[in-house]
Amino acid sequence: MTESRAFAAAAELYHQYFTGLILAVSLHRGRHDAGEWIYRVFRHQHHEKFLSSFDKLGLTGMPDAVACAAYHYLSNSVGGVGVQFMRESDAKAWVRFVPPRWVYPGATICGVPSEVSRGMLRGWYAQNGVSLGNPRLGFICTAQTTDGQHGLAGYFLEHDRDLAPDERLRYAPGELPPPFDAAAAPQLPAADWPEERLAKANRNYAMEYVRTGLPRMAELFGPAETQAIAGHAARQIGAQTYQVTAASLGISGDTPAEFARFIAAVAEAEGDAAEVSTDGATAIVRRHAWRLVRNLPAQHPCVFDAWNGLFEGALMVHNRFCVLDVAQRLDYGDPCIEWRIRVRPTYHS
Repeated sequence: MTESRAFAAAAELYHQYFTGLILAVSLHRGRHDAGEWIYRVFRHQHHEKFLSSFDKLGLTGMPDAVACAAYHYLSNSVGGVGVQFMRESDAKAWVRFVPPRWVYPGATICGVPSEVSRGMLRGWYAQNGVSLGNPRLGFICTAQTTDGQHGLAGYFLEHDRDLAPDERLRYAPGELPPPFDAAAAPQLPAADWPEERLAKANRNYAMEYVRTGLPRMAELFGPAETQAIAGHAARQIGAQTYQVTAASLGISGDTPAEFARFIAAVAEAEGDAAEVSTDGATAIVRRHAWRLVRNLPAQHPCVFDAWNGLFEGALMVHNRFCVLDVAQRLDYGDPCIEWRIRVRPTYHS
C-alpha cells in the first residue's frame, strides 16, 4: 500500500462522513437548522483559512475580486473538487462548481436542501470583502446545484460604493458564466505541489469539514443531540464504506487482530502513530494522538463519541460478532486512545 493510497482512503472516509452529516442534520433537524449549521461551519473555516492561505496559493497582489475567485478555484482544486475560474475584469471574476459536486456525491444531491448551499455562501463568500478590508466587494450567486441548475456559480464583484451587510451576498438566477478556459486560470506552482503534498492536502481538506462540523453541531444542537445525530451517521458511514476503505488499506479477514490493524491503518493515514498488540484473544490498538482535534480547545465528549461511531459501524461489517471497547481516551486526559476488540463470549463458531 502506497502512502498516497492511504491518504486517499482517509480522505474518502471523511468526505463520506461530512456528506452523511449534512443529510442527517437535514433529516433530523430540518432544512433551516441544516443551513444554520453549515453557515457556522463555513464561517469558522473562513476565519481560520482564508487570509492565511493567500501567500501559499500565490494570490497576494491580485485585485480583490480576482483573488477571491482564484482562492476558491485553487483551494478547492487541491481538495479534488471540480471547479472553474473565469476572469472578466479586475473588478469581476466568476467561480463555478461543476457537477458531480464533491460535497454531494451521487444521488445524495437529491436530499440536500438549498438552505445548505445558501448557508455555505453566507458563511464564507459573503465575508471575503470584510476580511480583505474591502467594503465594496460582494458575491452574486447565479446558480445552485441544489436548485437543479448547472452547478453552483456566481461572481465576485467590486462595486462603486460600500455595501450594506445584506448586500454582500445577492442571488441573481439566470445569468450564465462565460466559457471556462483552463489555460487562463491560475495554476499552483508544480514544484511546490508534488503528488504527495497534493494527496495530503486532499486528505486534510476532507478532514477539516468534520473537524469543524462536529464542534459546531455541539454548539448549535447541544451534546446529547450531536451524539445522537452525528454518532448514528458515523455508524452508517463506517459500515457503508468499510469494505472499500479496508481494501484500500490492505486489510482482509474478519478477526479482532485484523480490525485492530484497520484502526491503526486509519490512524496512520490521518497522520497519527498507532500500535497493535494482543491480550489473549483480545486485540488492542493504542493511538497516541488525535489529529482531528489537534490545536482545538477542549471538546465535549460527544465529539469523540460521535467520531468513534465510524469504527463501531466498520466493525459491524468486519465481523458482527465482535465488540469494540474504548479503554482510554485522550479527551479524558489518558495518554492515548485505546481500543480493545474481542469476540462476544456468547458467540460460538
